[in-house]
Amino acid sequence: MRSSLIGSLLLGLAAAAAAAPDFDLQGHRGTRGNAPENTIAAFEKALAIGVSTLEMDAAITADGVVVVSHDPALTPAITRDASGQWLKGRGPLIRSLTLAQLQAYDVGRIDPASDYARQFPTQQAKDGERLPTLASVFARVKALGAEHVRFDIETKITPTAPEETLAPEPFVRALLAVIREAGMTKRVMIQSFDFRTLKLVQQLEPGMDTVYLTVRTRTADNLADPAWTAGLMLRDFPSPGHLVKAAGGTVWAPNQGSLTREDLKAAQQLGLKVIPWTVNDLAVADRFIEWGVDGIISDYPERIRPLMEKRGLALPPSIGPR
Repeated sequence: MRSSLIGSLLLGLAAAAAAAPDFDLQGHRGTRGNAPENTIAAFEKALAIGVSTLEMDAAITADGVVVVSHDPALTPAITRDASGQWLKGRGPLIRSLTLAQLQAYDVGRIDPASDYARQFPTQQAKDGERLPTLASVFARVKALGAEHVRFDIETKITPTAPEETLAPEPFVRALLAVIREAGMTKRVMIQSFDFRTLKLVQQLEPGMDTVYLTVRTRTADNLADPAWTAGLMLRDFPSPGHLVKAAGGTVWAPNQGSLTREDLKAAQQLGLKVIPWTVNDLAVADRFIEWGVDGIISDYPERIRPLMEKRGLALPPSIGPR
């Protein structure tokens, strides 16, 4: 009886540790403003700053390994080959490379001659970083004892270029297999601009949170393109939140420039959480927190923490040396 009671208590503590926080501070691509994006170094830095969720992106190699990468192909601004030379133009598709071939490329710094480098002048290089496997990210977080930390993983699938990635179903099945193997189903949410993948997650892992990414700018609007939304169209709903709710989502993640206070409140009244991306400006972040957003995705989570503290929001613990 006593051992059973202890076991139940431990399970309860584990569930509490993995529960979603009241305010979800997400480190975008780890913490892209401070360390090489989507690398173990970036995730360790984000944990040291203190985040509740590590945001990242998934791709799949030719031999079926789920790795962490924002783009379906190697990005020249952050990639050097085995000889140390920056890639000239877009690199090979990740789906065309085995994991062993992929590990020959160094993604530990930004090309200083690139426009990208000017966007993130404070990023600290760490030569020798490779695109990590998702399994290795899970293992590192476990090793550091960051039991409270969750994972927001984006499926990098482009319906307008289907040849660049696996099709939605094999992609989602491969991703879920790694998550299950690591015992992380309660600590992961899957996000995407491609709503087909989120529908599959809901079918294959019904208890997992699905995050509906939206972008609405002058040049892009995935809510107006049925190729991205699995046939749903914003014009058929009163607000973006109503569309996300109808699709079965639990979280709406709009680009920061499109979020209005009215749409935020409408989504929350439907029971959705609203977590905008990618918020690096202090004034914008402070305004969103005042409005009552449920979290923020930022390249600089250290900028958001003082704003949270000012408004009495609980701060995620820092894990490891800063």
